[in-house]
This record gives sequence, structure tokens and C-alpha cells, in this order.
Amino acid sequence: MSFSMAELAKAIGMAVRTGKVLLGSKSTIKAAKLGKAKVIVVAENCPAHIRADIEYYARLSGIPVVEFKGSSWDLGHVCGKPFMVAALAVKDPGLSKIMELVGEEGEEGA
Repeated sequence: MSFSMAELAKAIGMAVRTGKVLLGSKSTIKAAKLGKAKVIVVAENCPAHIRADIEYYARLSGIPVVEFKGSSWDLGHVCGKPFMVAALAVKDPGLSKIMELVGEEGEEGA
């Protein structure tokens, strides 16, 4: 992985402020099923059954999934929210560079 978690956190924050992001595992699974997300981010401590669902539907829809190396509290904080966020789906990255970061990861075969 060629990007740091600080870069990812900054990109997520920018996407939340300037783009369209769905917060929460239910919304994220729905977006993955419908192929409506450009990238999905899951917290390191996302429950296994939720993560499995997200990864399954994301694979079917060809959506990249990135693990955020931090807890769901940390991911919520990065999003500027006072609650836990186990997963989020980026529908529109806005001014964020998150698609470039994910593109780098994909090229390395991560």
C-alpha cells in the first residue's frame, strides 16, 4: 500500500465535506448491491458478517474496498461525526483524492 492512513483519513474527510458519502453498514451494503458506489471504506473492527456482505456485493459490482486502519470510532471522527461508522460508501468523491489513492492500491495488486 503506497498511501498512509493519514492520507486516507484526509481524503475521506474531504469526500464527506465536498462529495456524496453514505455512512453506515446498511447503506453501504445497499450501495454495493446496486453498484452505486465508487469506493467503499470499512473500519478495521467492522463486524465480520457485515464485512463479508460488503466485500461479497462489492466484488460482484466491481467496487474497490479499502480497510481503514482504525476503529469505527476513529472512522466516525474522520467523517466529522460524533458516532461510530463501521463502513461508508463514496458515491461522489467531490474534491477528494480518494479515487487516486484507491487507484494506486489497485495497480499494486493489493
